[in-house]
This record gives sequence, C-alpha cells and structure tokens, in this order.
Amino acid sequence: MTDNDKPKKNWQKIVGAVFSIISLIVLAYITIALIQGRTPTFSWFTDIFGGSAAIEVADELHFDVGRNRVFADMDGHIAAAGVLGVQVLDYMGNETLRENFRMDRPAIVTNGSRGIAFDIGGNAVRVFESGRVLSSFDTSGIIVSASINRNGWFTVNTQEGGGRRGMSTVFNDRGTAVFRANLASGYAFVSALSPDSRNLAVLNLTDAGSRIPRFLGMNQAEPSSVFVLDNTLIVDMHYLSNGNLLALSTQSLLVIDRGGEMRVIYEFDGHRLGGFILDDDIILLNLLDYGVGQSGRLLILNERGNIRAERPTTREIISMSYGGGFLAVMTGDGIEFFDTGLNVLPNTASGMSMAGINRVLALGGAVALAAGEHTVTAVRLGD
Repeated sequence: MTDNDKPKKNWQKIVGAVFSIISLIVLAYITIALIQGRTPTFSWFTDIFGGSAAIEVADELHFDVGRNRVFADMDGHIAAAGVLGVQVLDYMGNETLRENFRMDRPAIVTNGSRGIAFDIGGNAVRVFESGRVLSSFDTSGIIVSASINRNGWFTVNTQEGGGRRGMSTVFNDRGTAVFRANLASGYAFVSALSPDSRNLAVLNLTDAGSRIPRFLGMNQAEPSSVFVLDNTLIVDMHYLSNGNLLALSTQSLLVIDRGGEMRVIYEFDGHRLGGFILDDDIILLNLLDYGVGQSGRLLILNERGNIRAERPTTREIISMSYGGGFLAVMTGDGIEFFDTGLNVLPNTASGMSMAGINRVLALGGAVALAAGEHTVTAVRLGD
C-alpha cells in the first residue's frame, strides 16, 4: 500500500463510522416514535444536513386597512383585515391584493392558500386568494363566525330572525351555497367541515349548554346525530382525519364519534383555560392555576389526549401562534419561540420594545410577525 492510499483508507473509515452513527440515530428515532404512537418524520434530519431554506421577510410591513387589524399567513403572503377592508402583501411587503369595504369588527381565517374575511356582528364576507377576490357578498343575518377547510369549502354562521335562530351555510370552493343547517334556537357559534367536505358539525350554544348537531352527507334538513353537554361551554371543535370530532370545553378535551357518543380524553377541571390552538398540526392548551395570578402551564397533546410536551408559565400570555414547526408566544415582557417539545429557541426578539404590540403570527421558515395597530415587525429565530 502506497502512502497516498493511507489517507484515502482513513477517510473511508471516518465516513463509514459517521454513517454508522447516523443509522443508529435514525433507527432509535423510528423505534421511539413507533412506541409513542407517532408517525416518524424526517424533516429534522434534512434540516441538520441540508439546512432549512430561510424565508425572506421585510423587517417592517405596512398595512393600510384601518383600525382593528387582524392578520393571517397565506403560503408566502400575509393577509390583513381591518375596518377599511382586506389587503394582502407578499413577505417582502409588495401589495398583491386590496379590496375596500367596511367592517366594524373584522375577522379573518385562512386554509393556507385561501382566506375568508368577515364582519362579526355585520354582514360583509370576502373570500380571496393572494391576488384576487373569489366571492363577495352580504349575508341576510348577522355574522357570528366563519371557517374554511383545506379544500376551499367554507361556512358562514349567522343569526336570523332577531338573533334567536342560528344558521350555518356551506359554500363549495366556487362560492356557491350548497347546504343550510337551521338551528331551532341559540347561536351558531362555530362550524366545522370535514376534510372531505362531506360532513358538517355546528356548535350550537343555548341557555342550557352546548349542542353539536352533525349533518353527515349534508343531504337532509335534520341532523344525523346531536351531542349535548349541559351546563358546560364548548369553545371550539375540529374534525380529525378519522371522521371523529375533537371538541374543547372549559373543562376538558373531548372526542365525539359519528353517532354522537362522547369520550373525555383529557380533563383539566382544576385549571382555567387561558388560551388554546386547535388545528391539524397542533393541540395546544394554556392552563392557568386558580387564584395564582398568571401561573399555569402550556401543554401540547396528541389526538388521544396524551401529553407530548409540558412547560410551566408564570407570565400572562397575550398571544400565541403556531406555524412551520415552532410556537411563538407573546407576553408583556416580549416574544419567545419554542419547538414542539416546548424547548426555548433563540431569537431576535429579546429586548424588543413591546409598545403597541398585541399579537404574534408565526409564518414558518423561522420567522414570526409582532403586530399592533401601527406596526408589523419581523422577528427571527437565532442561529
């Protein structure tokens, strides 16, 4: 063997050892994930060796939609709704859409590529993409809420006849009304469409408590099943991939099957619900201790109610947002970033002025927005 061959062989040994270690790490990860009932994903692996592409976001973004601004991420764009209408900017601050109309209490929800802006207590609705308005109409009743699923189907919940009768109207992805669910009384507080756009659930709040009628197939006036929870307030619900419904009350997290049968998967009767995020990517609860100021804990749960991560809190949480694999949490002292294990991530928000800032929006790609009535500032994860 020549002297030139020795470095080559040594290098091959080093490469072989490195790949052996990597193989063991991957095998251990898969084993742990399967034991815990999780589906293994390898985004962390590609991030380590390939790096994650940083998204470019202007340090400050300027929205001109008037007061009461609310924001949402739209796959590379940021949508804002205010009393003057809707505006969409790309991440560098270039305007791609402006729709002027009046709202008193603007709200906005998105499914990623599409958004719906609506006036709570009013009648105006706009459904839009980053560059065009898809639907524009006024409702006959007063709007309570709206939602949009990943297929672009959306629902608008209104109060009809003097506010005592709730109605949930389902629209397809072309903006055509395809189904109406009329409730005998109470509020159509929240509605949810199944991922396949075939089933509707409506959260009906009444004087006696919470009801959830479900319309399977959306082909008959009467609900297929009705779940009733007396003397308890349900605050949100979300369809799971298996067709069951995940519901969050002020006391517990529930799963409701297609027949209307309920199972409590996590109970927090000894704590106050301070906030939550309930969507396809994360189940996050902010639980506060009774009578101890803002002391409490953040919990991330799976769909079976098992705790995936937990972290104590001592400060009031003003706003939370999840996107791109990280959680952004705003308190009166500033903004902190966490991974899905609720481990603190370094960021550029330390020491930033919180004057006028009242909400945070995670964009993914290691960037979040700190927003207020007069400023929208980008905050980035550190190295």
